[in-house]
Formats: sequence, structure tokens, C-alpha cells
Amino acid sequence: MTVLVLTCEEDLTADIVVSTLQDLGVPLVRLDPADLPGKVALSAEYAGNDFHGYLKAGERMVSLSSLRSVWVRRPGTPGARAPEQSAWITAESEQALYGMLACTPARWMNHPVASVQARNKPWQLHIAHHSGFLVPPTLITTFPAVARQFAAVHQDLVVKSVSGKHPGDPPLVLPTTRISPDADFSGVAAGPTLLQQHIRKEADIRLTCVGEHLFAARKKADPEEVDSRFTQHGTWEPAEVPDSVERAVSSYMNTARLAYGAFDFAEDPDGAWWFLECNQGGQFGFVQLETDQPIAQAIATWLAVESLT
Repeated sequence: MTVLVLTCEEDLTADIVVSTLQDLGVPLVRLDPADLPGKVALSAEYAGNDFHGYLKAGERMVSLSSLRSVWVRRPGTPGARAPEQSAWITAESEQALYGMLACTPARWMNHPVASVQARNKPWQLHIAHHSGFLVPPTLITTFPAVARQFAAVHQDLVVKSVSGKHPGDPPLVLPTTRISPDADFSGVAAGPTLLQQHIRKEADIRLTCVGEHLFAARKKADPEEVDSRFTQHGTWEPAEVPDSVERAVSSYMNTARLAYGAFDFAEDPDGAWWFLECNQGGQFGFVQLETDQPIAQAIATWLAVESLT
């Protein structure tokens, strides 16, 4: 039985897991959907109440019925490197590849349908509330008057992107920015704006969930710091996961139908962990490097398990 790894060519995080799978003696095929059609080829036959499918990547050919798991790590857009690129080729390639893979009994980390929903920030906040996390008061609005009212109540605010990275080429990383309650909120009418109460944090927490295994890391923060992605100070150290957070993570992952999730929390001066987001495809290499937590081993072990379906 074979593990299928869907990711781009230059993915150091995937390299770590692939190396671990090879050490375990687990057969694997790694490919980038951007190479379909071209370096990647596929075929599927639906006949006689049966399904037979194959994928070819370079010199490797794999039967889809032999897949034990699929790791959707950081795949390119299907058709992106096709000789004749078009929206039509992308749509046809995407439907063919992921539709065929959905016909197999393989386990997914994570299933594309679940991933699309999990990336949706408003849905994340909703599920986080119902899972039992502490979630900062948050507003998403295009009404300036509502934004002003929210600011008057909560005073210390940050503004974030609703969707994440800007879809530019290359994409822009939009920092979380602190704003004053007397700011001019007329601009929110131009597009949905996410306002959130600022949490004065003692530390950043990154919790990586792999199946039922939790790996938490803590990095001390400047209380005035807003977006830790743009600071270099501090080192990550292993952290104990509070029981309440462990229960909330389990509930969140089950509701979201995820096998992997990278959670970000802000730890306040009282030691409480406030949910900020869950990235269904978040990086873990930097945490493993600084803490020696066996995250890659956990992912490889999960992928190596035979499908139970």
C-alpha cells in the first residue's frame, strides 16, 4: 500500500515527512498537481460496476486502489504548468484528479472538501466558540456605524484580513494591525473588515494536532506585540496543553473533519489560551527544529496506517 504526497517541488516540510516514511519502509509517490497534464498523467475506468484508476508521476505508476493515504500538503494548482494553460484545463484537471482520488478508500490529511471549509475564518470562529475555546470578541462588518459601536465597547482593537493572504502575485502577507477606538471607520464600507479585541499576550502558543496527538510550543512575547510573524525574538519551547484546550481541540477537529491542524493561541497574563486561528495546512518544521517534538514522525505514522474502510 502506497502513500500519495501532493505538494510542490520545493517543500522542506514535506521533505522531512517523506524522509521519515522512507526510513519506515513505506512506499510513496510524491507529485505536484501543477504538473497535470504533463509530468503527471492519470487514467480511470468506470465499467462493470467497478472502478480502476492509475496515476503516473515521472517513472512511477501507482494504482489508486493501492493508496493507503493522501497527504495534501502544499499542492500546486492543477494545470498550472500545462503547455496550453487555461481556466478550462485547470477545472478539468482538478475535477479529474481529486474526483478520482475521492473514489479510493485512502485516508486524507486533509480532505480537500474539509480543507476549503476549514480555511473560512468566520466559520473557524463559529466552530471555535462551540468547541469551548476562549475566543476574543470579533466583528466582521461593512457597516461603519457598527464598527464604531464595537470599538466603543471593546476599545483596544486589532484589524485582520478575513481571508488571509492577498491574492497578488506574489501574494502579500497582511499583518494584524492595532487600531485606536477613535479611528475613522468609514472605510469598512469598501469591503468586509474583521475587528477583534486585542489580547495583551505573555506568549504565543502554536499547537500542532496530528490525529489524536497534540504538540504544543510556547514562545514568550512582548505584551505590546501584535503579529508575531513579523518579529524574530524569542525561541519556541515545549508546553503543556491545558485539559480544557485539549477537549476543545478534539471537538474542533472532529467538527471540521480534519486530521491535521496548526492552532495559534495568545496566552494572556493569567495563563489563559485565546484562540486566534487554525491553519489546516500550517507549517510545523520551525517548531520541530526548536523543540525536538516528533511532529514529522507522528504525521508519517498516521499516513502509514492502512485504511480501515
